[in-house]
Amino acid sequence: MNGFSINIFLRILLLTASTIAGVEVWRLLGPIPGLAIIALICLQIYGMYYYMNRINRKLTLFLESIRYEDFSIRFSADNKMGKSFQALNYQFNEVLEAFRQTRAEKEANLKYIDTIVQHISIGVLSFDAEGRIELINPAAFRLLGIYRLRNIAELKSAHPDLPELLLQVHSGNKILYRTRNEQQLSIHAATVRLQGRLVKLISLQNIHAELQQKELEAWQNLTKILRHEIMNSVTPIVSLISTMQDIIEQDIASDSHQQEAITDLMEALETIKSRSKGIMNFVNAYRDYTTLPKPQFTDVNIKELLTVVSNLLQSDLKQAGIYYQFEVDSAGAEIHADSAQLQMVLINLIRNAMDALEHTARPEIKITAIMTTHNQVCIAIADNGPGIDADAINKIFIPFYTTKRKGSGIGLSLSQQIIQLHGGQLKVDSTSNNGTTFNVILTTV
Repeated sequence: MNGFSINIFLRILLLTASTIAGVEVWRLLGPIPGLAIIALICLQIYGMYYYMNRINRKLTLFLESIRYEDFSIRFSADNKMGKSFQALNYQFNEVLEAFRQTRAEKEANLKYIDTIVQHISIGVLSFDAEGRIELINPAAFRLLGIYRLRNIAELKSAHPDLPELLLQVHSGNKILYRTRNEQQLSIHAATVRLQGRLVKLISLQNIHAELQQKELEAWQNLTKILRHEIMNSVTPIVSLISTMQDIIEQDIASDSHQQEAITDLMEALETIKSRSKGIMNFVNAYRDYTTLPKPQFTDVNIKELLTVVSNLLQSDLKQAGIYYQFEVDSAGAEIHADSAQLQMVLINLIRNAMDALEHTARPEIKITAIMTTHNQVCIAIADNGPGIDADAINKIFIPFYTTKRKGSGIGLSLSQQIIQLHGGQLKVDSTSNNGTTFNVILTTV
């Protein structure tokens, strides 16, 4: 017989003896001693009740610990109550330990997933049917240009059309959204049901650079085709004109009666030849645009780079009467770039600014290089010229487009291509009569 059974048997035996003794004491000694025996019997009954309900209390405590996820409770061995209670307590502890390990693994997985969500470059946010934000990562804040978001409706202040788009986009669909700072966001939506609630999950990805690259490739392909077709057409014309000029000079020019007509014909042929060569030179000028070599990356000091460019242009700036200065926020800042190609870009941008200042009373060009919060440097080339009108500003990076009378329309598109090959961005900020600023954004070492 185990300890629990013996304990119960002894308690029943003692309770029986106490009851018999209580009856005898009441009969022989009167009610007062009998009441004392009855009180003792009540205590014995309560002790037996408490002892027998101990297992119920353990079970209740066990279930409550599961309900409230409090897995720190440990059940004692209860050696005095027998092996069955030892086995029960052991199983309680084992179950709680299994729950404890499962929760630890779940928390570790959630922490791992949360770390991934917080560190990926793709913006992620989720919201319920009422628009309440349940999850948003730093990349989403950065792409949307905000620092706090509690409800999707709060986006209206920064992006008036975006809240409605996010609410209406269907699960599995993608849309393209252009932000105010000219970023192209690819938005993908998915819907999940959590505990009976519909939650929409949105991913945001800035594909501005990819779109620019595709646009650049399209222009390059078009340029190659145009160059091929024009050269194939113009080259035989130039050759034929030269042959015709030789025939006129050698075979026909001796006839004095046709001299005037021959002179007119020679002038016409010379004009055609000149214009044909001009077209060939024009086409050859775009060869660099489609065959730009890959950058040879080295560590380039920003201040030294701007100093070299400034020295190269100092004489021309002084002759044009333009006030010029440059300022570097961090003298030791370096970028991983091709120094020669960046010099080409900066010289082109400064010369464009010089051309824009041709009719400005007090012309100024200021260059500033500042470090941003995202390990990037922004080199800004600003002038106080007439600015660029709204129609032209959206076209200035298109190859062949130019606002200059003698421009080829290749400089800015070539500069943009170079900056893209460096993994950076070339942006323009200009309004009519308020000057123009070109921003070269590059990643620091």
